[in-house]
Amino acid sequence: MDLKVYYQKIRELESGFQTSYPVIVSLDTPDGGIAGVKTETRAHLAAKMIVEGRARLADAQEVRDFHAQQAEAKRVADQLDASKRMQVTVVSESELRALKGSKSPAKQ
Repeated sequence: MDLKVYYQKIRELESGFQTSYPVIVSLDTPDGGIAGVKTETRAHLAAKMIVEGRARLADAQEVRDFHAQQAEAKRVADQLDASKRMQVTVVSESELRALKGSKSPAKQ
């Protein structure tokens, strides 16, 4: 392959992207590439992978699905992180009664 043509194709594709981080979908390749894996990456790398035949640009529905999946994964991770920070306090029965009755807990 002519290197001038190769890099020209990359530059043309890169300048044609709507965003600076396009979503691409991997293609099945002879060196073990798995088809269907969605990734959000820099425009230059996305253009390079498309020119090399390793990926294709995701369509609008695939982009929406990818972003929804990422948002859900972030929500689950945030929830897990919040559960790790949860604090539990053990209160005796007499202290509980005192708290419910708006009395100060009895000192023992």
